[in-house]
Amino acid sequence: MKIIKLNAIDSTNTFLKNMVSKMSIDDFTVVVAKTQTKGRGQMNSEWVVEEGKNLTFSVYSSFIGLDVTNHKYLNFCVSLSVYEALNDLKLPDLKVKWPNDILSGNKKLAGILIENSLKVSNISSSVIGIGVNVNQDSFSKKLPNASSIKMILKKEIDLDVLLDNILSKMKDKFDLLAKKEFQLLEKAYLQVLYKKNVPTMFKNSQNILFMGKIIGVSKSGNLQIELENETIQEFGLKEVSFASL
Repeated sequence: MKIIKLNAIDSTNTFLKNMVSKMSIDDFTVVVAKTQTKGRGQMNSEWVVEEGKNLTFSVYSSFIGLDVTNHKYLNFCVSLSVYEALNDLKLPDLKVKWPNDILSGNKKLAGILIENSLKVSNISSSVIGIGVNVNQDSFSKKLPNASSIKMILKKEIDLDVLLDNILSKMKDKFDLLAKKEFQLLEKAYLQVLYKKNVPTMFKNSQNILFMGKIIGVSKSGNLQIELENETIQEFGLKEVSFASL
């Protein structure tokens, strides 16, 4: 494993993708930045962090024969790696909010952005961006649900130790992925999925409120919600949100 540490760049994902386009790089090459000027979350949302206080890094991984139809298991691997590393710190009420935000209570601690490269019907490689709010003391009022490990545990966390733990767990999870232990990964993910089987108020992309409960993730990676009439509806990214968050 090769770790490249940088001070300030626009985005670790962008930096790593540019590297991949220009040269052959080793599997599990990691780029870590003290700060990102244009950090990105899901669907091009902005990821804003305070310099030197948090973990912002990207991992390059190449896959042999991971069918694109199994992409949700890659997400499960990465989400569980971050979840388990944070769980080792004894953070309270830790959950994965679909698809891959990590929450303590209803406060967001970490986000993940996975960008895949395809060859025919297979995922040939991925650039996996991870941001974890670690030692930051406050956040913009525009981010009312954001928090950090320090704000919750009231103590500073060693960034390098946490990074090593996340990467170690990710390697273990990728071994399971290579062995096609899909059921094991799905079971572990669903056990820690936020609001699973809990009646909850949701809001769809037309801002219409409805009641339902999360029951799982479909083969295509969509969120499955059972409605009050007991029918099951699937939602893609940004097609549904929690009305109370």
